[in-house]
Amino acid sequence: MEGGLVVLDSNGTRLQTGDSVIVIKNLPVKGAPKPVKSGTKVKNIRLTEGEHNINCKIDGFGSMQLKSEFVKKG
Repeated sequence: MEGGLVVLDSNGTRLQTGDSVIVIKNLPVKGAPKPVKSGTKVKNIRLTEGEHNINCKIDGFGSMQLKSEFVKKG
């Protein structure tokens, strides 16, 4: 395995930029009237450094950052 950024999902599966993931629990969103629902599929993620290590776009919410511990590879 190469060095660099290693991001694991809730099951310990390694994620890569461009993967699709599924949200595993309802996540409240600041400023939004409703949470991102469990089971929401998110396509074409981008991995980043930091606590919120997934950048993505979610339909109805726009650009967001998620923590990898709340998603599983889809």
